[in-house]
Amino acid sequence: MKLRGLQRLDWYIIRKFLVTFFVALAFLSLLIVIFDISEKIDDFVRKEAPLHAIVFDYYLNWIPYFLNQYSPMFVFLTVILFTSKMTQDSEVVAILSSGISYHRLVVPYLLSALFIAFLSLNLGMWVLPHANATRVQFEQKYNSHRKVHMGHDMHYKLEDDHFVYIESFSAYNNTAYNFTLEDLSEGRLKSKITAESAQYDTLTGKWRLRNWFIRDYDEGMTDHIRSGRQMDTVLSLTRDDFFRNRYTIQELNQKELEELIDTQIMRGDASVNMTQIEKHNRYTLPFSAIILTIIGLSLCTRKRRGGMGLNLAAGLALGFSYILFMQFSEMFVITDTLPAYIAIWLPNYIYTVIAIVLYIRACK
Repeated sequence: MKLRGLQRLDWYIIRKFLVTFFVALAFLSLLIVIFDISEKIDDFVRKEAPLHAIVFDYYLNWIPYFLNQYSPMFVFLTVILFTSKMTQDSEVVAILSSGISYHRLVVPYLLSALFIAFLSLNLGMWVLPHANATRVQFEQKYNSHRKVHMGHDMHYKLEDDHFVYIESFSAYNNTAYNFTLEDLSEGRLKSKITAESAQYDTLTGKWRLRNWFIRDYDEGMTDHIRSGRQMDTVLSLTRDDFFRNRYTIQELNQKELEELIDTQIMRGDASVNMTQIEKHNRYTLPFSAIILTIIGLSLCTRKRRGGMGLNLAAGLALGFSYILFMQFSEMFVITDTLPAYIAIWLPNYIYTVIAIVLYIRACK
């Protein structure tokens, strides 16, 4: 049978696929909210979070984020549920017996999965970052588990071979303590600025150095010292650079995320691994929906004695192992064992092979 356009059968499967998927999302959203409220109600009450903020700033932004993160799993369960029902009702046998090949049967499944993957990709790159900004601000204020913990002994490379060292940074007054700025341009140390503190002005974008010393070095490494009580300077370093964590980078759209990665690589910022994980996750999650669709279809198009229960059990085992592997693969990036473009995609590589093997077996 040649494919000249979508037939009535295609629309029948696509409708079953998408309706089951979105109904499942709506039902799971309700369950997720109930469990999440029970977990966080103490924080909300203790910190007197307004009801309006809880509903509109948090849950209306958190639910789409959560569902998008786990949409491949929901796709997988959707395929298993409605395809197992079709198989048990002998609909799949009737379709294949009518002369439609197994390869042709896969087409509406792939189209549905591609639609969900495309939707998820665009949500993750452009829509959800805006919603995440409101959600993260709420969590920082009312959720004790989302507080940003500042590090110590921070090093940053700025443009033109300038290096900054900061012993600690206070979020309360936007002040860096024991501040050092070194100019290593032209292959040698040209100057070194040290200051007792450096306070960032959020209005002007300038740093105010207090109790500063400047050592200028000539080619013979003889230093000339200047000092003062207060001095303003401009650096390509802002307050936000000290608050980057796995939650705040979720506020960045794809363009901003790429720019941040370039800046972090230039600075030698160790947190670039965390940013690259976020970048590649935005691609791998939508792609995994396609892989899991093929696996789910391949598992459910044959009648088994265990019926739908056996299909569901096998599907859950594969699905949860896949999600677990995705979480585990992030550790390879954090520990610098593998680059992000390999580690984050590794579960997809492996489960693509599993999908191909199961699909070939199902075709027979």
